[in-house]
Amino acid sequence: MQYDRDKNGKLNPLPKPSVDTGMGLERLAAIMQNGHSNYDIDLFQNLIAAVAKETNCKDKDNNSLKVIADHIRSCSFLIVDGVLPSNEGRGYVLRRIIRRAIRHGHNLGQKDAFFYKLVKPLVKEMGEAYPELKQAQAKVEKALHQEEERFAETLEKGMAILEDAISNMKGKEISGEIVFKLYDTYGFPADLTNDIARERELTLDMVGFDKEMQAQRERARAASTFGGHYEEALDIEGETTFTGYEYLEGQSKIKAIYVEGKEVDALVKNQPAMLVLEETPFYAESGGQIGDTGTLTCGKSKFEVKDTQKQGAAVFGHYGEVVEGSLKVGDTVTTHVDNERRQAIKANHSATHLLHAALRTILGEHVTQKGSQVQAERLRFDFSHSEAITAEQLKEIEHLVNQHIRLNHLVDTNIMKPEEAKAAGAMALFGEKYGDEVRVLSMSEFSVELCGGTHVTHTGDIGLFKITSEGGVAAGIRRIEAVTAEYAMEWMDQGENQLAEIAGMLKGKRDDVANRVNQLMDKTRSLEKELEQLKAKLASSQGSDLTSQAVEVNGIKVLAANLEGADVKTLRDTLDQLKNKLGTSAIVLAAVNGKKVSLVAGVSKDATDKIKAGDLVNSVASQVGGKGGGRPDMAQAGGDKPENLPAALKGVADWVLGQTT
Repeated sequence: MQYDRDKNGKLNPLPKPSVDTGMGLERLAAIMQNGHSNYDIDLFQNLIAAVAKETNCKDKDNNSLKVIADHIRSCSFLIVDGVLPSNEGRGYVLRRIIRRAIRHGHNLGQKDAFFYKLVKPLVKEMGEAYPELKQAQAKVEKALHQEEERFAETLEKGMAILEDAISNMKGKEISGEIVFKLYDTYGFPADLTNDIARERELTLDMVGFDKEMQAQRERARAASTFGGHYEEALDIEGETTFTGYEYLEGQSKIKAIYVEGKEVDALVKNQPAMLVLEETPFYAESGGQIGDTGTLTCGKSKFEVKDTQKQGAAVFGHYGEVVEGSLKVGDTVTTHVDNERRQAIKANHSATHLLHAALRTILGEHVTQKGSQVQAERLRFDFSHSEAITAEQLKEIEHLVNQHIRLNHLVDTNIMKPEEAKAAGAMALFGEKYGDEVRVLSMSEFSVELCGGTHVTHTGDIGLFKITSEGGVAAGIRRIEAVTAEYAMEWMDQGENQLAEIAGMLKGKRDDVANRVNQLMDKTRSLEKELEQLKAKLASSQGSDLTSQAVEVNGIKVLAANLEGADVKTLRDTLDQLKNKLGTSAIVLAAVNGKKVSLVAGVSKDATDKIKAGDLVNSVASQVGGKGGGRPDMAQAGGDKPENLPAALKGVADWVLGQTT
């Protein structure tokens, strides 16, 4: 470690450069146990034996055993710490580690799911030292098992793409572009592609693969945010006394004024700035709760606070501007927090605690908070859960939260030591660091959490809780959005108004809307079925009429036609009928809808050695401003130049002649 990079990207030499020797616990254990590497210590030897058993490997010195043993530890602890496999960030790193371990299992001949079974021996080795691992064993096993199943699907998809690429190859080398696409897009390892290639007596274009890999690395570097970009928050030493738990108004002295990051002595009207006070009732954004707004007044001077943010560790910055008069450092101001807004925020923040407890009650104790945002208008709560939540579960969750609102629990706050808080049942996140004292917020025994935010006095103050949406935001992470109090009433009023409007459109009453909609849907389905039948008849009649238009080219019956008013399904159905009637054939059918051209092409299986449907359809698509693809015997395409279609279809027979001569 040699430099400190500042916010402008400049590297400043450290006063005392240092060297990381890497002498961690495992290396010390290796020395104490007379081993030559970390893998010689008792912990690893037991894990390696477990891996050998699950993979049926007799060679205990095989390096793949060491890789898998090392990876089961890293993967398990990442999942315990709340990371789940995904396609970005930490989740992507975890996914690649899991798949590398599975690939080494494949190298040992184990084709079935095995990796998740290694969690149990890992818990046996490390569960006593890390009780969080033992508590989350089932969650870790489930996450790993699901990822193994997903990778099995990935292998299947990758194999399909590889088979298609091999069938269209000219020569004995699989292009580097295909190898990289399989690797980067589908997680299909290059060494697995190489194994398959050897079985087919093919080779890989590794030069092309490396070129694609290098281009991807350069794109990643270009997109990297590591450099001179840092948050613009100022690192101000000191501490602001927060009085906002008890008061929304008070008096305080201006300690400092900052304009565009620079400290100044005074402010004039309409000048944006950040003020630092000795003490404040304004809550600075933290723990998902947004910052307070309000006003600071001094005589006839008035500063409008538009946001409150922490600067450094414990200094509160009041962002806004002077709207009347002027202010200077040392002035005593009267502080006024926007009371109505704060009350709405408090209701939403307390509701997130009840929601968290309800989720753990209904879905299971594996649920942990992964993020939140508490505003005046709504709340957002992200949590760990690997499955979609059913409508019945959502209803149970909502009812349970509202039940505890109606019970009107006292919201009790206590300052405790972390050990006391844990003994009292307060939830703490694995890996989080806490100070000497923590703030414990209790709503009866139903919800006990560590929290520094502002809350209602009794749960009844929340009034009403209504979930407005639920969905997935990442692998294993779900999100609930909800509203409370007046905003919940407004949301429900809007729903009632919409329901009444729909009832009016259906010429029925509110209570009869569902029945009326079902009748309408039944009628729509009936009409759609009739339309499909009519289209099928149209396809059949057109197919019969079109066969006479086919011309023979080198033993292949060639047909290119435009079917007015047809959709893509009708084109495909007609294509199938024509192939059956014409025998050895190459067919292109088109339809125009506005400015869009739809194309399908079919080649009878006995002619695919000479003509590929994908090439055939693209010979037309390229002329109408589009492209497409598909199997050797059937392909689809589109375009946006319908004016070129007649000439393009007219040239199909000549194109087939060129391919078969």
